[in-house]
Amino acid sequence: MDLEEIDSAIQKMIRQLGAATKQRRQESFNVKEKIGFKDLVTSVDKDNEQFIDRKIKELDPDCQIISEEGFGDDVSRLQGHVWIVDPIDGTMNFVEQQRRYAIMIALYIDGQPTLGYILDVANNQLYHAWHGHGAYVDGQKLQQPADSGLHDSLVTINGGLILSGRGQVRQIAEQARGLRMYGSAGIELTDVITGRLGLYLSWLKPWDLAAGRVIAEELGLVVQNVDGSRPDVLSSNLVLVATSQAAQDIHQLVN
Repeated sequence: MDLEEIDSAIQKMIRQLGAATKQRRQESFNVKEKIGFKDLVTSVDKDNEQFIDRKIKELDPDCQIISEEGFGDDVSRLQGHVWIVDPIDGTMNFVEQQRRYAIMIALYIDGQPTLGYILDVANNQLYHAWHGHGAYVDGQKLQQPADSGLHDSLVTINGGLILSGRGQVRQIAEQARGLRMYGSAGIELTDVITGRLGLYLSWLKPWDLAAGRVIAEELGLVVQNVDGSRPDVLSSNLVLVATSQAAQDIHQLVN
């Protein structure tokens, strides 16, 4: 299949899975702790991941897959087609709130962010982009957000960073117009993409960032480590996704 066919198939699949996930929230499912009571995984996460991985392999048989719950491949380098999957981003919100959680899928080709999808499951809104072909929400083309600086922006910062005080986050929050925390990288990224927030700062794993990076970069937003370097797709990074001006303001604060 060519990329246009794959893009169409992934959009259809992720919407179908979103509807099924929303329905399963009303049914019984298992919840377990991963590394502590603040880090949960459910049977829905695992079922979603296995479903996504299987469907991707059907569409793109020679690909490799990185997926959060461990059902993907052992990927050591970004060669060829590499898909990155988060079956439920914001599992705590899925369990406790029934809102503010997402399904995220991305395709990187030889390391290049190429296709990205974030489905806001509760609101049934699909944000997606194809590198060089624009970024969309539910088929409506998105425009680059206004280049607001830190003083003029609401920002979102990972709660763990706020509690630890790492990365001069207190100074960043004080300089911003206001601070918001949602508990889902995908949902927070969609608010930066649409201009509702000017900055997202968090410690992100590959599946937390991959899809949002494709969309954000297609809209001319800055996606980089706090020190200004490019994130390593295969590792965890302290990343900011922001307008150009907000990113410059952050660098002046932290460097």
